[in-house]
Amino acid sequence: MTSAILPPAPAGGPVDDTAVVDHELLAAQTRGGFWRDVWNRLRHNPSAWIGAVIVGLFVLVSMLAPWLAPYPPNALPGQAYITPTHIPGPGELPQFPLGLDRFGGDVLSKLIWGAQASLLIGVISTAFGLAGGMLIGLIAGMFGGQVDNVLMRFIDILLSVPSLLLAVSIAALLGQTPFAVMIAIGVSQVPIFARLLRSSMLQQRSADYVLSAQTLGLGRGKITMSHVLPNSVGPVIVQGTLSLATAVIDAAALSFLGLGGGRPETAEWGRMLTYAQSELAIAPYLAFLPGICIMITALGFTLLGEALREAMDPRTRMR
Repeated sequence: MTSAILPPAPAGGPVDDTAVVDHELLAAQTRGGFWRDVWNRLRHNPSAWIGAVIVGLFVLVSMLAPWLAPYPPNALPGQAYITPTHIPGPGELPQFPLGLDRFGGDVLSKLIWGAQASLLIGVISTAFGLAGGMLIGLIAGMFGGQVDNVLMRFIDILLSVPSLLLAVSIAALLGQTPFAVMIAIGVSQVPIFARLLRSSMLQQRSADYVLSAQTLGLGRGKITMSHVLPNSVGPVIVQGTLSLATAVIDAAALSFLGLGGGRPETAEWGRMLTYAQSELAIAPYLAFLPGICIMITALGFTLLGEALREAMDPRTRMR
């Protein structure tokens, strides 16, 4: 079996970071490839395991909501137990283990169905932002020049507006519907993905393998799609994982502001927070429970995204 010969480390003096990084990348390739090395690093990262477990449970609950939830999403089985001064809380009624809300809905069922709604909004909005951002970043990184300048000035205009404010404005213009929320959150994420892919492609365009491909007479489109783009999407994938956490929070924020559409008893975490405000004095759990669900879900996506970023960053391999 032929073994790769790695360059020797310097005996003394300052260490060249570029040489060390190249040494680490070559060692990773020798052990079986870049992605296998990323997987090995993720396996030994506790944050990755914690994030993966949280995200996995979130996805599992979302998929199994029709079987896990005791009641349908808009059912109000506890209306008879609601009074103007009292709402049965957790443990008071055996058939409603987490209590009821002001409308008579089962809180446990709404939390489960709300996970499905939040996952759907988060995934679709992030996918929309990822597709739009990658398209703009690809065109800017491929053509450069005036095309790059025009597209990046447009991205700068979008970045000049805070993302949540931009999402609120778009959702208000499109109407109070879940689809409008998805589009609004997706548009607010487009500048992040566009600038990230463009920056990564500009770095790759000066690499030796691109110069070699140009020497062989390959066209710009062939070089970009076959060589530059595949080596540039890593940071974008990581950012997409992190953006899922932001999308879940933004979806809850838009629903909290009344831009998510649906009836007051709709099973969605942000909407549950909205209608819990007036009941904080007699039923504070109505705000705590969906708030905890949002926090834990966002934490899971953040931990998993950060672990993936560290595993794919060549400079962290020196640690």
